[in-house]
Amino acid sequence: NALDYAEEAGRLLERLHFQTVVTSLDALEPLSLARFGFVVAVISTTGQGDLPANARSFWRKLLRKKLPLDHLAKVNITSFGLGDSSYPKFNWAARKLHKRLIQLGAHEFLPRGEGDEQHEEGLDATWVPWSAELRQQVLLKYPLGEGLHPIPEDVLLQPKCLLSLASNDTPRGTELVCNGSDAFPIVNGIPIPADAIPVQPAPLPAIVNTSDHNAQRLIVKVKQNRRLTPQSHWQDVRHLELSCPASIKYNPGDVLTIYPQNSCQDVDQIIELMGWDQYADQPIQFQSTNRMEKADFYPVPPAPSNKLHSEPLTLRKVLIHYLDMRAIPRRSFFSMVAHFTNDDMHKERLLEFTDPQYIDELYDYTTRPRRSILEVLQEFDSVKIPWQWAANVLPKLRGRQFSIASGGSCKCIAEGQTNFELLAAIVKYKTLLKRLREGVCTRYMTDLEPGTTLSVTLQKGGLGVHESEATRPVILVGPGTGVAPMRSLIWERYHWQQDMLARRQATADITSNGPNGVGETILFYGGRNQGADFFYRKEWDFLEEEMPLKVFAAFSRDQPAKVYVQDMLKQQSELVYELLHSKDGIVYVCGSSGKMPRAVRAALVEVFVDRGKMDSSAAEDYLQAMEKEGRYKQETW
Repeated sequence: NALDYAEEAGRLLERLHFQTVVTSLDALEPLSLARFGFVVAVISTTGQGDLPANARSFWRKLLRKKLPLDHLAKVNITSFGLGDSSYPKFNWAARKLHKRLIQLGAHEFLPRGEGDEQHEEGLDATWVPWSAELRQQVLLKYPLGEGLHPIPEDVLLQPKCLLSLASNDTPRGTELVCNGSDAFPIVNGIPIPADAIPVQPAPLPAIVNTSDHNAQRLIVKVKQNRRLTPQSHWQDVRHLELSCPASIKYNPGDVLTIYPQNSCQDVDQIIELMGWDQYADQPIQFQSTNRMEKADFYPVPPAPSNKLHSEPLTLRKVLIHYLDMRAIPRRSFFSMVAHFTNDDMHKERLLEFTDPQYIDELYDYTTRPRRSILEVLQEFDSVKIPWQWAANVLPKLRGRQFSIASGGSCKCIAEGQTNFELLAAIVKYKTLLKRLREGVCTRYMTDLEPGTTLSVTLQKGGLGVHESEATRPVILVGPGTGVAPMRSLIWERYHWQQDMLARRQATADITSNGPNGVGETILFYGGRNQGADFFYRKEWDFLEEEMPLKVFAAFSRDQPAKVYVQDMLKQQSELVYELLHSKDGIVYVCGSSGKMPRAVRAALVEVFVDRGKMDSSAAEDYLQAMEKEGRYKQETW
C-alpha cells in the first residue's frame, strides 16, 4: 500500500512539473536529504510501532547524535502514515519519522496525514482529502512560472520505463502500434500516446519515500501440503511444511513471504482481451524512456524480480510472475486506462471513478464486491492497453506474508537443514453479487505439490521474543490462523524448558518448571467449531503434559450463545490478573485485525477493573504501561 500511495503522490507532483523519484528510505543517506528542497514521506507502521524493514537502516542513521539540528533547515517536509487503528501504536512510524525530521530543522510544509485501514472506505478516506490539500499547498508555495500550467488529470504522463522487444533490430523512428485502440506513435521503439507529456525537470526536485520489503531470500522445497479442516467445512485451512538446505535462524513471530503466480487461465484471458497474442511469447526487455535523472541518489529504473531470471523474458512470463490482474483497482488505474479506449461512454465512466467526489461510488464498485482488475477490463471491453504499457498499468504482484508456525525442535530437520511450517487459510468465497473470489496466493498454495521448489523470503517479525523471558508467564491470544505464531512460541518455550532440564540434570537439579524454570504459558484459542477448526489439538494435549501449558478454547458456533476469546479472558480473570499483575507476565495477541484486538484489549481492562479494584482510567493506564514496557504485543493482519 505504501508504494501505491507514494507513486500516486509522485504523479501528483509530476503534474505540477516536479521531477520526482519514488524510492525506499534505506536507499538514501540522511545527509542526502539536505540536497532536496521538498520531501514527502509515505510510510506504514509495522510490529509494535516500528518502521518497516527497508526504513530501519535509514532510521538508525537519522538518530545519530552527530547530525546537526539545522541539517534539514532548507528542506520542506510532510508525511502520510498508513496505519491500523486496531493497533495500540497507531501510525507511530509516521509520527516518529515526521518528528525527527523536524528536530533536524526541516519545515513542516503540510501537517502529517494518517490513514486508517479500519475505516469503512479504507485508507482513501484520509488520503484523498490530504493529497488534494498537498496539491493546493504546493501550488501556493511553489507557483508555476509564467505560461506554465499544471498538467491536467486527463493527460497521460509519460512513464520512466516501458516494455519493448528485446531484438537488437527494434525499429526506430516513427511507427504505429495498433492493438484494437488508437495507433500510438513509436519513439525509440516505445509507443507514446499523443497526449502523454514528458515532465520537464524542475529546479527543485521532490522525492517521495515509501516502504517495501527487505528480507533474506531462500530456496525451499515443499515437504507437505495438507488440509487441516474437514472437506465438509466451509473453509480450507492448510498446514504447509517447507525445507531449506541451509541452516537458518528464525524466531517466533518471524514471517515467510510466498510469491504466487497467476493462473494460466487468467493470463490467457487478459492476453486475448487486450489483443496481445502476437507479442505474448516474443523476447522482451524493460527499456528506459530517458526520463531518469543521472544522480547518485536516484534509484535504477524498475526491473522484474529474480523470479524472472530465466531467459528469454517474455510478456507471458511477466504476466504470470510479476503483474497482478486480480488486485482490486485503485483510482490511478481508472485514470490510466481511460486513455486506452475509444468509447466515449466508457471513458466518461472510467474518469468518474477518479473524481474524489465519487469516492463512495468507487468503493461500492471495487472494494465492496472485491471486483478485480481483470473483471473491470472485461466489463470495459473497449479498453485496449498497449502491451508495452502493461507493467505501468497493472500493479506488481506482491508476495504474501505468513507468520511462521514452527518453533523449537520443529525448526530443524537434520544437521544443516531448516524446516518452516505455515498455517494458511485459503481465501475462497462468494461476494454479495454471488461471484466467486479466490486469493491469488492461497489459490496458488492450494496446488503446491510435495517436491515443488519455491523462492521465498524470510523477514524478522515484530513480536520481539527473547529467551531471556523464558521464566516469565505469557498469555497468548490467537484465534484462527492467529495461532500460528503462538504455536511457534509454545514449541520454542518447550525447547527452552528441555535445555534448562538438560543443564540442571548435569548439576543434579531436575526441576525445569516453576520459579526457576519455564514460566506458565496460557493459550486462548478461538474458532467456529471444535470438530472442524481446533488446529493442533493433539499437540496441545501432549504439551500440556510436558510443560506448564493451559489451553482455553472458545468456539463461537458450538452453542446458541457465541463465545469468543475475549469472553474466555474474562472467565479466567483471576488467573489472567495474577499472571500479569503479580508475576509480571507478557501478553501476545495475534490474528485478524479489526474487532478482535479491540475486544481483547477491552477484556483486559475489564479484568484489571474487576480483579485489581481499579477504575477504568487506572486500568487503561496500567495496560498502556504494559505496552511501554514491552509486555503487551500485537501482530495482526
